[in-house]
Amino acid sequence: MRIGLTGGAATPDKLVRQAQRAEADGFTSLWYASTVLGDPLTPMAHAGRATSTIELGTAVLQTYPCHPLLQANRAASAAATMGRPGLTLGIGPSHEALIRGVYGLSYDRPGQSTEEYVRILTALLRGEDVDFEGEEWTTRSAGGRMTAVGQPVPVLLSALSPRMLRVAGQYADGTVLWMAPARAVGEHIAPRLTAATEAVGRPAPRIVAGLPVVVHDDTAEARAAVAATSGTYAGMPSYQRILDIGGADSPADAAIVGNEESVGKQLKSLLDAGATDIWAAIVPAGPDPAASVRRTRDLLREAAASPH
Repeated sequence: MRIGLTGGAATPDKLVRQAQRAEADGFTSLWYASTVLGDPLTPMAHAGRATSTIELGTAVLQTYPCHPLLQANRAASAAATMGRPGLTLGIGPSHEALIRGVYGLSYDRPGQSTEEYVRILTALLRGEDVDFEGEEWTTRSAGGRMTAVGQPVPVLLSALSPRMLRVAGQYADGTVLWMAPARAVGEHIAPRLTAATEAVGRPAPRIVAGLPVVVHDDTAEARAAVAATSGTYAGMPSYQRILDIGGADSPADAAIVGNEESVGKQLKSLLDAGATDIWAAIVPAGPDPAASVRRTRDLLREAAASPH
């Protein structure tokens, strides 16, 4: 299985050591939130220099506060510093409460804004000059405004709605998901995303499915631990819609919890539904949090080593 973990640490040195350990343990990727160390791209680049194969991805960087030309240059710079393939740019429009409430920016047309943004960003990262004037974004990159892209930088879009899934299929390399249960992947996300790629003759898309994971004998206690750390998502309309599509009442209900056998089956069900990669966000549960994390990580490490 292609299994990754949540990335992040209190210092750049610790983040580098985390990446080295994850690679040594056989995990295929680490996924970093936009708030990691203030801005994850610089420490990710250094972690990439200290590793050789593990994929390091953002999940996700917000589109609205950063112009797509600047975003492309930031990614190209981080990839050059990393010095090898393996940097993946996960992006998304984020949520109205953050974009309008914190940054004071308009969130009137997130679909239109994101579609133009992804078109511009992916073209720039392919090394193309972009002369684009849209309804939401304008970019003219000729004249040395875009640095050379020395390493490939795939782009994944945080896509849950039909429009966003079409955009991810047409222009990006796939989607990176959070809180989408297996049913939502199989019945809603994979069919729409695959249809969008096939319509324009693009390669099969990646679907990175992110969910909380807890290996624990007491499932009620495990779900309570997830609930304690995921209250923010329960109040966001986009997450609630995808939970509803997936048949889950809450983030805790969507989480992958149970003993080793049960969690292994649930991981496989995500792949059977169409996910290409699993992003496991380990949540500690019970009276010994460190032991809980070790137990979950051990199961995930064994699953990552499995050919099935």
